[in-house]
Amino acid sequence: MDLTGERSQKITPRHLRRHAYLYVRQSTLRQVVENTESTHRQYALRQRAVGLGWPIEQVVVIDCDLGHSGASAADREGFQQLVRDVGLGRAGLVMGLEVSRLARNSTDWHRLLEICALTETLILDEDGLYDPAHFNDRLLLGLKGTMSEAERHILRARLRGGIVNKARRGELETPLPIGFVYDAHGRVALDPDQQVQETIRAFFQTFRRTGSATATVKAFRDQQLFIPRHARHGPHAGETLGVSLEHSRALWLLHNPRYAGAFFFGRSRQRHTVDARVIFERLPREEWTALIPQAHAGYITWEDFEENQRRLHDNSQTRASDRRRSPPREGPALLQGLALCGRCGDRMTVRYHERHGTLWPTYVCQRRGIAHAEPIGQSIPGRGLDDAIGRLLLDTVTPLALEITLTVQQEIQTRLDETDRLHHRAVERARYEADLARRRYLQVDPANRLVADELEAHWNRALQQVTDAHATAERHRQADRLAVDGEARARILALATDFPRLWQDPQTPDRERKRMVRLLLDDITLIHAANGVTAHVRFRGGATTTLTLARALAAWQLRETSAEIVVLIDQLLDTHTDGDIATVLNARGYVSGTRQPFHRLIVHYIRHRHRLRSRYERLRDRGLLTREEIATRLNVCTDTVKIWGRRGLLHRHAYNDKPEWLYEPPGPNPPVKMQGRRYADPRRRTEVLPDQTNEVQYEA
Repeated sequence: MDLTGERSQKITPRHLRRHAYLYVRQSTLRQVVENTESTHRQYALRQRAVGLGWPIEQVVVIDCDLGHSGASAADREGFQQLVRDVGLGRAGLVMGLEVSRLARNSTDWHRLLEICALTETLILDEDGLYDPAHFNDRLLLGLKGTMSEAERHILRARLRGGIVNKARRGELETPLPIGFVYDAHGRVALDPDQQVQETIRAFFQTFRRTGSATATVKAFRDQQLFIPRHARHGPHAGETLGVSLEHSRALWLLHNPRYAGAFFFGRSRQRHTVDARVIFERLPREEWTALIPQAHAGYITWEDFEENQRRLHDNSQTRASDRRRSPPREGPALLQGLALCGRCGDRMTVRYHERHGTLWPTYVCQRRGIAHAEPIGQSIPGRGLDDAIGRLLLDTVTPLALEITLTVQQEIQTRLDETDRLHHRAVERARYEADLARRRYLQVDPANRLVADELEAHWNRALQQVTDAHATAERHRQADRLAVDGEARARILALATDFPRLWQDPQTPDRERKRMVRLLLDDITLIHAANGVTAHVRFRGGATTTLTLARALAAWQLRETSAEIVVLIDQLLDTHTDGDIATVLNARGYVSGTRQPFHRLIVHYIRHRHRLRSRYERLRDRGLLTREEIATRLNVCTDTVKIWGRRGLLHRHAYNDKPEWLYEPPGPNPPVKMQGRRYADPRRRTEVLPDQTNEVQYEA
C-alpha cells in the first residue's frame, strides 16, 4: 500500500496533532491463549500508525477488552472509552485489524462511524484508510459492518444447529445434576455413591409426604440431614459435599426433569433488553427444544414428577390465576385454599377475627374488589361451614379409617427407617474420610513436620466428625424409638376405630386436618343467599354433594339469652325478686348469653330487654298495697305498719332486693291500736304489750 498517497489524500496536520487509537480485542479468553497470532497482528498496527506520521508516543493502545465478545458494547469498557475519546475530539485515527474487532453489532458500528464523521476522525483496518465523512468510504465501512454481523449470525447458526440436532436425539452431553454421572460409554447413570442416592430418594419422599418445599426443608433441618452437592470451585473442587438444604435448592431439585429420567434442552432462552442487558426467561414446556421422557434411569417416575409440578403450581403465591389452590397453612380455616365463590368463580381468601380467645374464620371473595376498588363480593362466616364439612367427612371417611391409619403407621415406620439409614451412611462416609486421613498421615515422612502437623490436624478433625456423626445418628435413633414405641402404636390403632375422636382431638394440628380434607375434596363452591349458605362439595373422583346451611347468626344474636331462659324468668317473677331468680338459675345450671353465671343485674337487663312486667307491677295487679296506703287504711303510722309486717301481723311480699315490700290488704279483722300502750290482734284475740323497744309481742 502506498502510505504516501494515503497520507497526502486523507491525513492532514489536524489529524496528526491528535492521538492514534489502536483497539485490540479477542472474543474469548481461550482465543487469547490459543490464537496468539491474531493478537500479534493487531498489535502490529502500531507500526502502520508510525508509517502514516504519528509518533509512537501518540499511539494509544486499548486492550482491556481481551476476552470479551463484540456482540454488544454494554460490557466493553475499552470500546466505551474509545467512543468517548473520539466524541471529545482527541482521536485523529482509529485502528482495528478488521471491522469485527471493533464491533459485531451494526448499531454499535454505525454509532462509531457517525461520531467519527462528526469529529473528522479517520479509520484504519488491514485493507486501507477510510474517512467516514466521505460517502464512498462510509458506504464501504457500512457494508463491512453488515457483513461482519452476518458472519457472526452464520457462525452462531452453524454451532447452534449442531447442538440442537444432537439435543433432539437426546445425545447432547450437558452438565448433570447431583445424583447422576456419565458412565464409560457416555450414558447417564445413577451416582454409584449409595449415600447420595438414598438422600435424594429421601428428599422426594419427604416432599411427597409434606406436599410443600418449605416443609421439606424444615424436615431435613429437624432431622439434621444434608443434601449432597458437587464442589466445582475451591479447595474441594470435584468432591461431593453435604450442605444444608435451602428452599431455592429444593425447588431446583423438584423442577428438574432429569430426576424423572427425562432428557431436556432449551428450557430457557436469552433475551436482550433495551439497555443492552441479557436476561434469561423460562419458557413453557411446549416451547422447549427437546423433552424425552424415560431417556435414562431416574429417582422418581414421570407421573410423580408431573404430580410434583401440580403441587408446586398450587402452592405458588405468584403464578397462575386466583383460582389456584394454596398449600395448607396455620389457622383453623378448614377450607383455606379450597373455597370458590359461586358468583364470580374466584378463589376465596380467609380472614380471621378473635372471639372468646378463639380464632373464627370468614371466607371472603375480595380479589376483584381490591383490583377495581369495589365492595367485596361475598363474605361467609366459616365456623358453622367448617363444622358442616367436618361432619360430612366423618360420615364419608369412617369406614376407611382403619385402613388409612394402618397405612399411615407403615409410612411413619418406613420414614424412620429411611432416616436411620441416611444417618448410618453419614457415619460410614465420616469413617472413610478418617481412614483416608490416617493413611495420608502414615505415608508422610515424620521428620517433615510442616506437612505432618497439617495431616495430623486433618486426621483429628476427621475423627471428630466421626464422633459427631455417630452421636447424631444415635440421638435420632433414640428419639425415633420413643416416637413410635408400643404405646404410640396402640394409640394409633385405637384412634383408627374412632375416627371422629381423631378428627376432633385438640392435639391434631390444623395443618394436618386440612391435609386430610385435601385428600378427599377438590373444592367447595359457596353461594351466600338471604336465607343461608349453599355449599356445592366436589370430591376427588368427581362425586358431588350439596349442603344447605342456615344463615349464620350475628354476634349480638350469639350473645342473646335463649327463649327458654326468658320464659323461665317470666314465670319466676311471680314469686321471686331479680337476685333470687339469679340464684335459682345458677342452681339449675343455666348460663347467660355471654356464658357467664347469672347475677341480679343480668336478670334486670333481660327483664327490661324483653319488656317483662316487673314483680312490683305484678304484685300491684294482685291488689297489694304500699306501706303508706295500708297505714292510711288502718289509721296508723308507717312505722307501725313496718313493725306489724316484721312480726307477721300483716302479710308482706318483697318486690326488689333492697328489700322493699308491698302488703296484702288486712281483711275484715285487721290489727287494732289499743288505748294507752296496748295493741290488739283480733285474729288471735290476745292482748299485745309493747316491750321496751316499742315492738309488739304476745302475752303468755
